[in-house]
Amino acid sequence: MLLVYVFGLQFLFSIVVMALCAVRIHYTTHLSRFDPLNYGVQFYDTVVVELLATSILTLFWAPFIARTIHSRLEHRYINSFAAELIGLFIFFLLWVAGAAIATVNVNTHWGNLSSCWGFSECRVLTAMLAFAWLSWLIVFALFVTSLLFAIANKAFHDPMHGRWDRRATQYGDTPMRNLP
Repeated sequence: MLLVYVFGLQFLFSIVVMALCAVRIHYTTHLSRFDPLNYGVQFYDTVVVELLATSILTLFWAPFIARTIHSRLEHRYINSFAAELIGLFIFFLLWVAGAAIATVNVNTHWGNLSSCWGFSECRVLTAMLAFAWLSWLIVFALFVTSLLFAIANKAFHDPMHGRWDRRATQYGDTPMRNLP
């Protein structure tokens, strides 16, 4: 049940990242001619678009997995630990790439964000970067937890909700284990 709450937290963090990315994209694509940023020339940061896409994908993924775990859904392949691990690994890569590139942008393109906290644009970038790393951390923790559980229980093809008794469970039409 704790995993359902963690996926819910991931969902909330994705909403925050999505909102912050939308604010940043709106700001950079609606610059006034007199704005000192990029000499008033409108642009968008590609890393912000990547974080926006990742957060939107996570908004669909997290509730799906939370519902699967909570409702104990059992479809042969889509609701297995292997499918969950593949999805979490893809999100691990997406979140770490977005957060890492955004961190590099702080040092190269965005400048020192701690010196400009008086401006809302810097606060948006700082919060976006923080929530991107927090989202990556949650996905990493979920991946490691699911991987360790699947390895310990040899459960890669079993339902991801993890609540079963191999001796008493029917998995679809197939018995999990033949009883003596």
